[in-house]
Amino acid sequence: MFRTLVDRAGLAGTIAVDSAGTIDWHRGKPADKRAVAAARRRGFDLATHRARGTAAEDFRRYDYIVAMDRENHADLIDMCPRGEEHRLHLLLDFAPDTGRRDVPDPYYGGPAGFEVVLDLVERASAGLLDHIRDHRLGGPL
Repeated sequence: MFRTLVDRAGLAGTIAVDSAGTIDWHRGKPADKRAVAAARRRGFDLATHRARGTAAEDFRRYDYIVAMDRENHADLIDMCPRGEEHRLHLLLDFAPDTGRRDVPDPYYGGPAGFEVVLDLVERASAGLLDHIRDHRLGGPL
């Protein structure tokens, strides 16, 4: 979703976006079909997404390493090379008005759970993009 927002803002050549998990269980597999369908209804295409695990070079390559929840954030802290901790963030810190810190895992619930997750991720992604514009790119573009 964040990649799409970056593309729509005309910043695809300026902001590099990637996605990785803290574990490698699903490497190479597509996103959950329910997530793909829910995202498609909102104009986001997850059909080509394939899972990969976080790599050591991610902590040097990307300015922001963003976790969906505190458990994954703790895992990232454990993986993070010393001196690169400033890159770690919780996604919902970019949407403080949600009153949440963790994006819930909708996997074992029904379709409504995916809608809640998309609401949160979309709001936080917009906040992250605003933050990057303000703090890394010198203001609105």
